[in-house]
Amino acid sequence: MRFLALIGFLGIVAGIAALVFFFGGYYSIAATEKDPKIVEWALTAVRNMSISHHATEAPPAAFNDPASVQAGARAFATRGCVECHGAPGANWAKFSEGLRPDPPDLKDAANDLEPREIFWVVKNGINMTGMPSFAHAGVDDKEIWTIVAFVKKLPVVSEADFKNWTAPPAVVPPAPPPAPAPAAPAPQQ
Repeated sequence: MRFLALIGFLGIVAGIAALVFFFGGYYSIAATEKDPKIVEWALTAVRNMSISHHATEAPPAAFNDPASVQAGARAFATRGCVECHGAPGANWAKFSEGLRPDPPDLKDAANDLEPREIFWVVKNGINMTGMPSFAHAGVDDKEIWTIVAFVKKLPVVSEADFKNWTAPPAVVPPAPPPAPAPAAPAPQQ
């Protein structure tokens, strides 16, 4: 019985110490400092469990077709995803090095996460990270699913394909106006 009381007492002391540490301002929230391993582990575990629990939507039928993947590549490029996550042949923006936690390499995420989980993250964002909610930014589910289709194919997308898919459409210059008809010579008198 004394053993259980000791465990309870130590638990209360540890709880009070944690409250003082976090709410007393001793824990640094600076992005220049790494989180302690236990905090990093806890945040990662909570994030992964939350995503898995909340991600329930199934991909649409045309999820894997080439047109969806290519549309997703264009949306990925125009919506700013390249800035934090990079892309084939495109480097991450320098500012993304200052984000904590670091933005994930989406080639890894493509292998580790199911489409429903990627969709949920893109749609809802992740609190207290640099990942925004695309739904709050006005992006509809159809476009988000194209981004997910692209992310799932990302490990096998070549630099040339990404450039082709994201290049602006070729602008055909307008045809010059027809030359005016030569003026008829004035009648001679």
